[in-house]
Amino acid sequence: MATRRLGVGETLGALNAALGPGSPVWIKETRTRHLRSRDFLAPHRALQARFDDGQVPEHLLHALACLQGPGVAPVLRCAPTPAGLSLQLQRPAVFERVLSAVAAYATPALPALPGQRVLLHCPALRSSPCALRLSQLRTVLVADHLARALRAHGVCVRLVPAVQDPHMLTFLQQLRVDWPAASERASSHSLRSHALEEVISAHDGRTLSPGILGRLCLKELVEEQGRTAGYDSNLDNCLVTEDLLSVLAELQEALWHWPEDSHPGLAGSPDTGTDSCLVVHVVSCEEEFQQQKLDLLWRKLVDKAPLRQKHLICGPVKVAGAPGPLMTAPEYYKFRHAQVCKASALKHGGDLAHDPAWTEIFGVLSVATIKFEMLSTAPQSQLFLALADKNISTKGTKSGTFVMYNCARLATLFESYKCSMEQGLYPTFPPVSSLDFSLLHDEGEWLLLFNNILPFPDLLSQTAMLDCTAPGLHITARTEMICKFLVQLSMDFSSYYNRVHILGEPRPHRFGQMFVRLQLLRAVREVLHTGLAMLGLPPLSHI
Repeated sequence: MATRRLGVGETLGALNAALGPGSPVWIKETRTRHLRSRDFLAPHRALQARFDDGQVPEHLLHALACLQGPGVAPVLRCAPTPAGLSLQLQRPAVFERVLSAVAAYATPALPALPGQRVLLHCPALRSSPCALRLSQLRTVLVADHLARALRAHGVCVRLVPAVQDPHMLTFLQQLRVDWPAASERASSHSLRSHALEEVISAHDGRTLSPGILGRLCLKELVEEQGRTAGYDSNLDNCLVTEDLLSVLAELQEALWHWPEDSHPGLAGSPDTGTDSCLVVHVVSCEEEFQQQKLDLLWRKLVDKAPLRQKHLICGPVKVAGAPGPLMTAPEYYKFRHAQVCKASALKHGGDLAHDPAWTEIFGVLSVATIKFEMLSTAPQSQLFLALADKNISTKGTKSGTFVMYNCARLATLFESYKCSMEQGLYPTFPPVSSLDFSLLHDEGEWLLLFNNILPFPDLLSQTAMLDCTAPGLHITARTEMICKFLVQLSMDFSSYYNRVHILGEPRPHRFGQMFVRLQLLRAVREVLHTGLAMLGLPPLSHI
């Protein structure tokens, strides 16, 4: 049997190639009603643009029906229909290929480039938590999630700034944000000397306020970069301060000296620095102007400043139902935590907020609620937060609580099987090679595999994609994809689990179907846990 992982991208590529040169015409079906009869469709209108009257030659139909190749799913049939050319896969064979190699479908589809390095800079972390606005909290969560996605993809990531404020570190730990700490600031002595040479004539002999070295003209540099680069046309002068130089010193230090465990052969050498590294500044739209100044100042004062600096700008955060006019990040966390405790008290009865057994669970549920709210919208778009209680209910299908609830349901299912097996009610799980995958014929089972497990490696790769070759200053990221995927996976699993009884009565003639369904849900669990890890969330065993 072929062992290479099947891929949606590989299958679509082979289908389009089989029709000859031209634009792609095939689409993957996702809706339940379409998946009842087909898995891929070449729409009639697209075929009309490629062939006379939309009629596909017979020899191409034969080639599609016999399609093979690395990563290409096996085809059952391909036939013309009123909607276009419909293709269905050999579903039992696809189930077998995927569920016999579950771990392979919880890793990115495409490997990273060898030695690829990204420095992620999140300026919001230089403030104290009590001053952290919700728009800044959004940048922190985006940067943390992006770092996890890149590392899972094999990219070497450095996070800046290293946090000095102990209260900020505590708050980040509360949010399950993995960020480095520092005990002292980087030395800015050499930068200061260079800056003084540049700004010496800027103040014309006048006395400057403490911490201010003078002004630097940036207009020339903006014009040098070109109008299409995306710098603000109002950028003219920059007030050079000791604090600004300290920020630059830390960025430069991080760029030149990577940790020993960051990547084999790269650590510690200044020559590994500037040209081969992508610097991404993750900032809120309110901070964009100031960050552009820092970007240009870095280029102006440092000969070996990075050539590839990109700005990931997060849109504004609008709040409906806030208890006050300006809610800070810690207040937002406390508000959501109180709602989680209240919802759990209503569900389970009694006050569980001070029960040590529930403390960890409430913390995870609060963070899950916040991260799914903050990350489910594309970072470049405006974010609307509705603070009503319904957003933390396990019945609300769009929330992080709903995803964690279904994670706990999966854990309970496998724990129930384990307990029943230990009691002798069920046999031990047989080798996967002995399972009969033709017993998986429920439409919910195909939905879980075809829409969730099979495409997951491609989704992981897309989450880690940063188009650093595109012209201009700005860059986009797809940090919303994981949250949206996990919500959809949880909805599909919940629908299936509510309808299909997995652990039936302990009768030998039913064990075959029970085991093959458990293997499918093992894959669902693996994908779900991997997705949660991308958000810094641990799986829960109960809620």
